[in-house]
Amino acid sequence: MTNLVGKRALVTGGSRGIGAAIALALAENGADVALTFQNSAGRAQEVVASIEQLGRRAVAIQADSADPVAIKRSVDEAAAALGGLDVLVNNAGIALYDTIADIKAETIDALFAVNVRGTILTTQAAIPHLSWGGRVITIGSAGAERIVGVTGTVYYMTKSALQSFTRGLAHELGPKDITANLVQPGSTDTEMNPADGEAGDYQRSLTPLGRFATPADIAAAVTFLASPAARQLTGTIITVDGGLLA
Repeated sequence: MTNLVGKRALVTGGSRGIGAAIALALAENGADVALTFQNSAGRAQEVVASIEQLGRRAVAIQADSADPVAIKRSVDEAAAALGGLDVLVNNAGIALYDTIADIKAETIDALFAVNVRGTILTTQAAIPHLSWGGRVITIGSAGAERIVGVTGTVYYMTKSALQSFTRGLAHELGPKDITANLVQPGSTDTEMNPADGEAGDYQRSLTPLGRFATPADIAAAVTFLASPAARQLTGTIITVDGGLLA
């Protein structure tokens, strides 16, 4: 498909897993793509090389999504490299787990710094660069709606916050014809949560489809929201969870 030809996208946390799949899917649909990474420089360059093999422009930018200065710099660098932005995908996030009884303050701060504050500041930095008719797509979690494992409660809180963020952003950016939507993955086969891991069978048992999503399944929802076909969708939550919330 080529429905994103001429579009310029930034994917945060795009060096591996869901982020890398999103970056590649956007490029396969015609977009030029910038991606950020924190530590995985080699893997980020592999994604860049794959995008360039598709005939699209690509750039990888190192940035810590907990650092406000690095966030602003990386967004500005992405916009400069691509000549502006049409699509922002807020994918960068961390997952740290503990019970409420035992979780440490520094763990709480780390989760909110990346998953909530980082998303807000990345979007704030991108707004001046976003074109009329642009897209902001944020990656949340189906856990925002259903707690699966009590050690994930605070992590899921950060993903719940993205629902309010997306709805408010839709109102704020609507007059500029910029849409804001949220994609909530369920169990997805990544390094962080492998389908063959010790909790794999339990997670599959919670869903009608009885399987994990692939990163490409999540990327498909993102590319749809980035496309002209989704022009009338804003403030919307799309949950890709195999029926976990059914």
